[in-house]
Amino acid sequence: MILSSYPFWWLALPVLLLPVWWHRQKRQRIKAELLATARFLPSAPPQQLRVWQWRNKLLLLVRCLILVALIAWLAATIFPWRGDTVLIDPGADKAWAEQQIAAAGFSAASRIDLPPDVMPWLRQNERDWRPSAKLLIIARAEQIPMPARMPQLNHQLELRTQPLRSAASNAAAATRAEYHVAMVTEQTRAAAWESLFTAFSSAGENVRHYTLTGEPDAKTALIVWDKPNSTPPADWHAPHWWIPAFASQPAAFPELAKAAALTINGITLKYMDTPRGRLWTSDAFPPRDADTARTLYETWQLMAAAPAPAYATPSQTFPAARSVLPAISNATPAALLAFALLALFMIERILTHARRF
Repeated sequence: MILSSYPFWWLALPVLLLPVWWHRQKRQRIKAELLATARFLPSAPPQQLRVWQWRNKLLLLVRCLILVALIAWLAATIFPWRGDTVLIDPGADKAWAEQQIAAAGFSAASRIDLPPDVMPWLRQNERDWRPSAKLLIIARAEQIPMPARMPQLNHQLELRTQPLRSAASNAAAATRAEYHVAMVTEQTRAAAWESLFTAFSSAGENVRHYTLTGEPDAKTALIVWDKPNSTPPADWHAPHWWIPAFASQPAAFPELAKAAALTINGITLKYMDTPRGRLWTSDAFPPRDADTARTLYETWQLMAAAPAPAYATPSQTFPAARSVLPAISNATPAALLAFALLALFMIERILTHARRF
């Protein structure tokens, strides 16, 4: 399989029309007519006729294969063109990133966004960099998990990661975190919802405070819609919506007709992604007892974002390992294509000389 950073070479395939055109065209020939005598005829240039026909089909096939092999060889052969490069995590602090780039001496280097799984990506695409190029990675520590083995690269790689906050600062930030909830419900069930989010605020060592409002704003993360006989305003948006099963009428939420279902901790939830947010509906909304509320809290925590990797890669420098690795990795396809190109060229020359006899 050909691994190429330059697939646009395959746009040259229309050049295969050249040998086809060449073989379709026959050389000019003199058209002669037999006459009894040409003594009394005025002199005239010979008539030339150009005709189209298929000739030497085997030779035509070989020449087409030569062009295909040449294009494939160009596509598989990587000519290093990148110089010093900085791979930046878009989520890293901008001021900190600029400071680290200047300190490392990469101010004039080109910059690209940090790809996912950067270490395997670098190993696969390292042929794009010139032998003298150096690489710098600027990222948050949690974005690059600690590799099991030290990466072996042909270029010097320096990794600078933004340190994680201490456990105390993380706990303090989590204590101050607020989760804004817009709640629209009937008066008969308002107490149940308020009790639920009060219990949520006290659970998990008080790491999050749930703030209840009557209408959503820019900070709203969840909308609770518990109005069976009404439709929410069209301009209401939030990442998540909680809708009791008895309040999810098709007229108000037609998207839930095609909702997917999942069961966690004995609670069945249906969800559907829509332009106004992800809609959740369940018979457990609102919970009718403390056990159901506890189970709902645990289920909601399980569906939250995954934590950062347990072992983040610290800042360090990986030296070049040119003595261990070949100059160009995965070069076997290009070498095989080069041999095939040479063999086809020899066959083409033999056929070209053979047709003259």
